[in-house]
Amino acid sequence: MPELAQMKVGIISCSGEELPEGTVSRLAALKVLEELRPGETVTICLPLFLAGGEGDRAFAKFYPTIAIDGCDKRCAYRATEKYSNTPAAGIVVSNLIKEQGLQEPTGCRRLDQNGLALVDVIAEQAAEKVDALLGKPWSRRQGQFIPSADAPEEKPEPIQATCSCGSGIPIQKLLVDDQEMTFVALPLIFQEFIDNGKSPTEATLEELMSAVRLYNPIAPQLEAATTAAIDEAYRSFWNNERGQNG
Repeated sequence: MPELAQMKVGIISCSGEELPEGTVSRLAALKVLEELRPGETVTICLPLFLAGGEGDRAFAKFYPTIAIDGCDKRCAYRATEKYSNTPAAGIVVSNLIKEQGLQEPTGCRRLDQNGLALVDVIAEQAAEKVDALLGKPWSRRQGQFIPSADAPEEKPEPIQATCSCGSGIPIQKLLVDDQEMTFVALPLIFQEFIDNGKSPTEATLEELMSAVRLYNPIAPQLEAATTAAIDEAYRSFWNNERGQNG
């Protein structure tokens, strides 16, 4: 199956500005991304995520994410759960304040000293969760933890701070039954089949659809139309590749 990018942890934070806790969550997320764990994390933009950003949604579907929310509305956590996958971990700033008896912050755009101290507490806790998540095997295909005995070995990669938009999970849009659908990892799947010399045949199509289903849920009523769209797209991909190399 296609090799997706090496595992990192996504950080998605509250975007609310009406509460100091919202500012705390954003600054804490930024601290984790830029200072504490820059090589192991990527940022997920909540507004873009809600607006349908494919890169962010694809990343959160296949990689573990940590949601940092300002209040118990848990907008970041619930949005991730609705549009991609259940976050691997969540932090709620207002709950943590009560649980640990911390001083409540004041100021929204400019935090007071209590707020700045709280940023450090939240960031450290998030960093610990990143370490815990990276120490556990995570199935990108299933979007959940898998037993360590079955865990694939991860290869080390250079450290760099990045955004989930550059997560390395390509997408491709196809017209299925007169509606545009987004397929995750489809270019990688096509390229792997091309590299293995699998010409567009009925047998190849069956194998191709099995690979596509690993990364993309297909509604039963759209199965036939999706198969036809995938078949057409792969034939076009095959012909283009042969034309370039022939």
